Amino acid sequence: MARAHFDVRVVRGADGTIRVAAGPAFGGAGDDGDVGATGGSDVGATGGSGAGAVGPDMGGVGPDFTRAVLDVAGAVLAWPVLGDPGLPVAEVNDVGRAQQWLWAVYGERTAAAVHACAAGEPAGPRVVADLTALAGGAARLGFGHWAARWWPASYADGIPALEPDVLGLELAALTHACQQLFDDFGDQPDDCVAELIEDHRSALDPLTQWWRAAPRPTDTARHLESVLRLIDDAADSAGLDGQALRRLRSSLDRRRPAAAPVDPGALFARQGGYALAAGEPLVAGGRVIARGSGTNDWRRYPPGFVDASETAVSWTARALGARRQIEVEVVAHIAAPAAAVPLVAEVRVNGGRRYRVPLARRDDVWTGRAELELPAAAPPPRIEVGVLLPGFDPGPRPDTAGGAGGVADRDAIRTLARRRLATAAESPAQGALPHDAFSGPFLAEIAAAATGEDY
Repeated sequence: MARAHFDVRVVRGADGTIRVAAGPAFGGAGDDGDVGATGGSDVGATGGSGAGAVGPDMGGVGPDFTRAVLDVAGAVLAWPVLGDPGLPVAEVNDVGRAQQWLWAVYGERTAAAVHACAAGEPAGPRVVADLTALAGGAARLGFGHWAARWWPASYADGIPALEPDVLGLELAALTHACQQLFDDFGDQPDDCVAELIEDHRSALDPLTQWWRAAPRPTDTARHLESVLRLIDDAADSAGLDGQALRRLRSSLDRRRPAAAPVDPGALFARQGGYALAAGEPLVAGGRVIARGSGTNDWRRYPPGFVDASETAVSWTARALGARRQIEVEVVAHIAAPAAAVPLVAEVRVNGGRRYRVPLARRDDVWTGRAELELPAAAPPPRIEVGVLLPGFDPGPRPDTAGGAGGVADRDAIRTLARRRLATAAESPAQGALPHDAFSGPFLAEIAAAATGEDY
């Protein structure tokens, strides 16, 4: 099979950070070795792996949710989610630690160029790198962390949520398969195999049941077995134990006959639905002055709080005698916490100061109301409403605060999610772990595609 080749440029920034970029991600990196603005990937204020992971600026132009990010030994890797992942953009801050994986991701010539650049030698011509197995595994792992953070689950948009325990276990398997990317320094939040297995072990028995019932030798059966064997090996290496892990090992060792077919959608169906919280229902009354939809910027609250639809945030301004009041409703995510969460709406009138309206969850919506100062004279006021979680919120961004750029990017992400779900439903698990990059559906996507009719 022919190997994919990429031109790679290695440059050193003023702060000593070394940037490795392939193809179009060269962007504005000049011959003087400075890292300039590029059209490639970068790391934003909230990285792909966690809520609030902060990485170096790679000079990209898109919002945080258009990039998959992975913290590795001595560097941060990033890929564009909306394009061909190819080779990652790397910001290397510790060349000594990074050398353990550089050659395996980019090839020996690129690793040598990074070493030479760190030693102060002038940046040479572009070097040729190969798309290696580890590069593909890293891309898939980065995309999995992106999905855990940014997947646009929405009832309104018909995009089912990904079962977090299923995704978490596959991330554990991928992390174990990509251990060469990590070391023992403990500063890489994405190297968390044992924690992922412990946090998501409730999905072990259903995954094993799904594997036993999957017709062999289908792609889905191979995919499931690959994930489960990696989890078993990772748990053994980490010294983990427990009944679910013992049952998994027993099933893998005995190769029991296939069980009766199962529906993965039903196997991982959520139970219980929405629970009532302490929110006070909004009561219609007074004269409606204005109503509209607000901005739903995914970066201003953690995953699992708000439905990802562009129309999830709505508001109504009313006149109650001489008083003016705004009522805000926000469609809740299926996993949204029921109480004791200080989610708020941020309201701005005619470009003035921003003030906050506390929200409480009731049934499947977050609701809140507050007195509002509105100008008495025409024209009608321009009211902007967004939703955020104080302490998590990075603040409104110019590319999304009422602008078309953020909406277009979010629409592109929704299109990506729908396309991946369609692929998962029609031809699941088209590749074997760990090197099918972004292309092959995750097990959580296959299960979600099976429940799509409920959305």
